[in-house]
Amino acid sequence: MSEREPVPVETLIGWVLRAGVVISVTVIVIGLALTFIHHPEYVSSKDALRQLIDPERRQLDSRAGVWGGMLQLRGQAIVMLGLLLLIATPVMRVAASIFIFARERDRLYIAITTLVLLLLLTSFFLGAHA
Repeated sequence: MSEREPVPVETLIGWVLRAGVVISVTVIVIGLALTFIHHPEYVSSKDALRQLIDPERRQLDSRAGVWGGMLQLRGQAIVMLGLLLLIATPVMRVAASIFIFARERDRLYIAITTLVLLLLLTSFFLGAHA
């Protein structure tokens, strides 16, 4: 009986990054499609399109706004979710690295990568409350 050769670390990390990008782009495309299905005037009217990208309309600048918009199937909220998933992809890569290093029993890299993950999460938490 032959043992399977372990998958290289770079391959596993590549899978995490590719999956994150594919999922986030899919969510963004769905959100864009819903936006233009619900508001076909965005295609033909510059004034209507300006309302879509108006920075003064701050409906999606909080988690509650994004979540509420997603529950209403608002395309802009779904696009925002896709962007948040894209931002979270490198963080997931760091988290996956911790498990990979744990499997390899590499304590130094587990410690370093855990510290990096904690710094990332702390910066997101502090940035969200700034």
